[in-house]
Amino acid sequence: MFDPFSRKIDYLRISVTDRCNLRCRYCMPEEGVRPMSHDDILSFEEIAAFTRIAVGIGITKVRLTGGEPLVRRGVVSLVAQLALIEGISDLAMTTNGLLLAEYAASLREAGLMRINVSLDTVDRDRFREITRRDELEAVLAGIAEARRVGFPVKINTVIERSPEEPDAAAVAVWAAAEGLPIRFIRQMDLAHGQFYGVIGGTGGDCAHCNRIRLLADGKVKPCLFSDLGFSVRELGAEEAIRRAIAAKPEKGTCNTNGGFYNIGG
Repeated sequence: MFDPFSRKIDYLRISVTDRCNLRCRYCMPEEGVRPMSHDDILSFEEIAAFTRIAVGIGITKVRLTGGEPLVRRGVVSLVAQLALIEGISDLAMTTNGLLLAEYAASLREAGLMRINVSLDTVDRDRFREITRRDELEAVLAGIAEARRVGFPVKINTVIERSPEEPDAAAVAVWAAAEGLPIRFIRQMDLAHGQFYGVIGGTGGDCAHCNRIRLLADGKVKPCLFSDLGFSVRELGAEEAIRRAIAAKPEKGTCNTNGGFYNIGG
């Protein structure tokens, strides 16, 4: 599948929930946000059916995101369903790691291939300040357990401007000592269209963007920085995918009807 600018679209990011068990200051208010209604959220069967169609027309790489994907009850069963789809060469998840110690072994057994863990600091006080939760040890334990059961783990670190900031630099030192790759993601502003390339990764590079996004409510988005979304339930999976790809912009503009907590970054 190619978009109007000859970019090959083969990467699907799936937001399985808009809920999260942290309250990171750059992502959502302390009281949280009003969650989607249960009826609006796609079932695992709907997600799996959509993914089978997407893979059938060219998707090869799938990543599960949120919100926080591990807070959705039964998410391991979704992983198992997706892992059975022939044609997926890379099945990954981005998580905050808080529940990873509990789920790592089951996720590995279900067929998940890789994990990215969001970690913005290795200082307990700063972690509590950034996330409004005193859970650094749980995240570190989750990373350790994921590695123990055989997952390749990559660290995602949000920065304000530079990887040289004290928290980011400390995470980089820790990651190097642990032998873990790290990428730095600068804070972005959806509504004002402020976004940047990921340092150490491929995100934010519009000229080579190869992804579409399925939101928890069944909208297929052509771009993170776009208000457009095409309903799977209204159009059917293939039509929603094809319309999203046809509407994929040359570069991001702005998104005034969503947030990182429900799009998945």
